[in-house]
Amino acid sequence: MKFINGTWFEFQHHNKPEGKYYNPQSKEFTDEQWRTKIREIHDAGMEYIVLLATALDYAAYFPTDVLPQADLKCKNPMEVLMSETEKLGMKVFVSTGFYGDWTRPDINTTDKEIMKREKTAMGQLYEQFGKYKSFYGWYFPDEAYLGNYFREGFIDYLNDYDSYAKSFDSTKKTLIAPYGTRVVKCDDVYAKQLESLNVDIVAYQDEVGVQKTKVEELPEIFERIRKVHDKVGRSKMWADMELFEFEGVPYKSALMPPKFERIRQQIEAISPYVDEILTFDYQSAMNKPGTTAFAGVKESEQLYADYVNWKNSFK
Repeated sequence: MKFINGTWFEFQHHNKPEGKYYNPQSKEFTDEQWRTKIREIHDAGMEYIVLLATALDYAAYFPTDVLPQADLKCKNPMEVLMSETEKLGMKVFVSTGFYGDWTRPDINTTDKEIMKREKTAMGQLYEQFGKYKSFYGWYFPDEAYLGNYFREGFIDYLNDYDSYAKSFDSTKKTLIAPYGTRVVKCDDVYAKQLESLNVDIVAYQDEVGVQKTKVEELPEIFERIRKVHDKVGRSKMWADMELFEFEGVPYKSALMPPKFERIRQQIEAISPYVDEILTFDYQSAMNKPGTTAFAGVKESEQLYADYVNWKNSFK
């Protein structure tokens, strides 16, 4: 059995209606509260953090001349994240976005001005934080829709960014997390795309939280993708398992913690087919009981306790 070994991480959730219950509290976190939140994730047995954004809404989470500074109580959240994860022996994938409108990945992956800003920011991020052992790799956050296959030109974009990221340090891993997992065609066309893809890790969204896929469908979906990854033998296959449910209409209402039973079923369904299970995301659905860095709703403490108790029962 594989357990959740990492989570996406945000200083502010990009979709404002979804972040209704935890964005306001997170905005007011002190440096020490962010460190506490990171320790919570570590205490839950997670090794990886995938930072969703190093900039959002045209404001940055680190000192840079590319964009103005984000309006948070914590003035350099990137420094807090990287230094605390190093203390804990954790591994961080640093985001290359968003240096344009996060809702327009089609533009962000083709517009030369946006890409210039991103690459300038990447250089500054590596210059400031590359000293940390916790800087494990890069995350390319402009999500790809697998409408049967990656869209034309997208792999060229990914390979360009992979090459640029590795120009700073070739040992750093690169990660993407495409959606549309249920409709990918695992045929020779997709195999050829994977053969040409230089990104190290593909973490497929399970799409249970967004109500596109049912838990009972997951084994068949992930098994056929596993077969094509094994056939090609290049990128690692991970899972981006959705930890949330919506309070109301998907994408237009708050993210909430589901009952643990659903999470258990997702883990058991996905576990045989992936190298690692990451989740999106801890902050939307979990808080360690009694934490001094609480953000979200009270039910999040129960989900944390239920998951950790279940995980520990295997020891």
